[in-house]
Amino acid sequence: MSKLLRLATVTAALMLVASMASAAGINFMWNDCALGGGVQNKTFACTSNTGTNSLYASFIPPAGITAATGVEVVVDLLVENTATLSGGWWAFKNTGTCRQTALSSSADFTANTGCTDYWQGLAAGGVTAYIQSYSGNANRARLLSIYATAVANATTMDSNLEYYGVKFNISNAKTVGTGACSGCLDKVCLVFNSIKITQPAGVGDFVVSNEATGRTATWQNEVAGTCIPVPVKNRTWGAVKSLYR
Repeated sequence: MSKLLRLATVTAALMLVASMASAAGINFMWNDCALGGGVQNKTFACTSNTGTNSLYASFIPPAGITAATGVEVVVDLLVENTATLSGGWWAFKNTGTCRQTALSSSADFTANTGCTDYWQGLAAGGVTAYIQSYSGNANRARLLSIYATAVANATTMDSNLEYYGVKFNISNAKTVGTGACSGCLDKVCLVFNSIKITQPAGVGDFVVSNEATGRTATWQNEVAGTCIPVPVKNRTWGAVKSLYR
C-alpha cells in the first residue's frame, strides 16, 4: 500500500470516529446519565415501600441549536410477563390507578455533575400524559413529558456534549403491605423514543431519535431487545397529543 493510500485510509478513519463522536443521539439510564456512570438495568427486591428509582433521559444535541427553550420527551414502556399493566405497579398518573402518584419528573440537575446541566434549575414542566394500553396493547404505555425555560435563558448547545434532559422518579410506594400493588417483580423495558428540542418561533426545532450509548433501560433484568421502540414522526407536539385524546 502506498504512503498516500495509507494516509487517505487513516484520515478517513479519523473522520469517521469524529463524526460518530459528535453525532446527535439519546441515552436512557438508571441512577445518572451515561457519562455520569448510569446503568441500563435496575433490580429491586420489592420488599419495601421506601426509596425512589430515577431514570435519566439525556441527549447529545445536533449542531445548529442557538436558543434552546425546551424539550419534549417520548418514552415507551412494555411489561413482558403479564397481559396488562392496568391497576398494577406500573399503572401511574391516571385516576383510579393503583400507584397514581408514584411517577414524577424533574429537570433540576444542580446536584448532578456527570453530564452538562443546560437548565441550571430554571426549567419548569412535568409529566403531561401516561397513556396506558398504548397502540392497543394492554401491557404497554407511552409517557410524555415537557420542560421549558424562559426565552431570556435560551442559549446555544454544544453538539459535542451530553446534556441532561428529564429525570423520571418512580417511588416504591405501595409495594408491600396493605394496599400493595402487584407487578413490581415483572420484567419491564423502557425505551427513550425521542426528544424534541424546541427553540423560539422561527428559529427551528430539532427531533433526535438516534441511539447514542443506550436508549433502553430495563427493570428486573429484562432483555432490552424485547422492547422495540415505536418510530416517532416529525410532527408538532400538538399533533402528537391529539392522537391520544
